[in-house]
Amino acid sequence: MSKNYTIARINIGGENFEVLVKPDQAFAFRSGKSISLSEVLVAEVIFTDANKGLRAPEKRLKEAFGTTDPIEIAKIILKKGSLQLTTQQRRQMIEEKRRQIIDFISRNAIDPRTKLPHPPTRIEQALEQVRFSIDPFKSVEEQANEAIRALRAILPLSIEKMSLSVRIPPEYASKAYGTLKSFGTIKNEAWLNDGSLSVVLEIPAGFYGTFLEKMGEMTHGSAEIKILK
Repeated sequence: MSKNYTIARINIGGENFEVLVKPDQAFAFRSGKSISLSEVLVAEVIFTDANKGLRAPEKRLKEAFGTTDPIEIAKIILKKGSLQLTTQQRRQMIEEKRRQIIDFISRNAIDPRTKLPHPPTRIEQALEQVRFSIDPFKSVEEQANEAIRALRAILPLSIEKMSLSVRIPPEYASKAYGTLKSFGTIKNEAWLNDGSLSVVLEIPAGFYGTFLEKMGEMTHGSAEIKILK
């Protein structure tokens, strides 16, 4: 791989879709900075295998993304797919994500013995002790949830919980199930006659806003979510 470009890719339906991008510009775009995709892309072409120069057929693009516009598809790949990073970029992303996870836990968890939050330095030391691995591409909330479960082995943690009633329409139910589990604990579930999924989900209260956003994105706003307590 040339140092002048790298690959961003996403897998949909078992097939890879790739774009060639400039490393620094792609990293900036991925980090949320305002940068034009024309500055990011090496070429406005969607590949199934960029190294071999294999272009994705328009029919496959339409099926996977609902469009054949390479700019719109590239935007989806860069935001939701994986990006090959330089060593320095990966180190930078992991460190930033680590700080965000520590901050999230410090703001949302308390020591049940003292009813006070754990200091960030204590959480950081505990993460090192349990050798928690940070994924630069997974969300802060999802990894914080995983970290909290790991930290409880050595650190007393109590998280304010909230229970939600969630109904997912049939066309999104299977895809959404894993995401529901990643946010919290499914207390009750039922697959309804029409194929939709109804669950009672317990999540950390601090995840609520992100959960609404994620469900809205996955179901195009069709999920029904109610707070139970």
